[in-house]
Amino acid sequence: MIRAVLCCLCCFLLEGVFGVETDEIEVAVMEGDSFTLRAGLTEIQRDDEVEWRFGSSRTRIIRIAAGNVTRYDDEKFRERLKLERETGDLTITNVSNEHNGVYQLSIIIKNKKTIKRFAVTVYATLPTPVIFIDPSQCSERSRIVLCSVLNVSHVTLSWYKENGLLSNISVSDLSISISLPLEVEYQDKNTYRCVLNNPISYKTQQLDISGLCQTRSDCDCDLCFDTTEAVIRLVVTALMGVAAVAATVLLIKDIRRAGRTHTIRQRCT
Repeated sequence: MIRAVLCCLCCFLLEGVFGVETDEIEVAVMEGDSFTLRAGLTEIQRDDEVEWRFGSSRTRIIRIAAGNVTRYDDEKFRERLKLERETGDLTITNVSNEHNGVYQLSIIIKNKKTIKRFAVTVYATLPTPVIFIDPSQCSERSRIVLCSVLNVSHVTLSWYKENGLLSNISVSDLSISISLPLEVEYQDKNTYRCVLNNPISYKTQQLDISGLCQTRSDCDCDLCFDTTEAVIRLVVTALMGVAAVAATVLLIKDIRRAGRTHTIRQRCT
């Protein structure tokens, strides 16, 4: 009997000291947007304490105690925090990737401590997928087109025929470039679209089969690429040309300098 009473008393004391923890609440937000973490309070009394911490190190970022608000010096949150004094709700504005992580809320009311955690994921703005075809397939009846995106993470790239999913590929933590192939007939009349999405947004690119390759007999296969791809190819070609010219100029200068040095040595001899 005594042991049971002591056990209950210990549990009560531990709950009062260490607090009651709730499950993590997942929050998703786009880079550059704002999000609000709800404390779940209706009114904070003067004797109540509310404290927000961030990250694995549980770094303090803002606190309410004795009716006063204390902001802690953290560069990543400077001029981004808005705390509702009556409810303890925390709003973070203009978020970036450095605001990814777990936010911990501690609430002490009448010596009873409650802890809440919010797992926040910040997603980057999605690029529009690029659709192109290998130039060697310009004359083929059955063609394989590629839908590609550069430097993405936590996304899924998918091909849809009408409203049905054909195939997809997903990436998680790493920022990489991905491509997804699709085989189509030249005279296929179905509607195809490539979709890039994450849990809170998406970007779509429609496939124009007839526009992938020119039907002229003198087709320049550089035109078989999507406009964006063609521009990239032209820029790379131009940069390579400039580099080649610069290298040639430097080589000529070195040859002339070497010739003048050889002439001076002969005169000295």
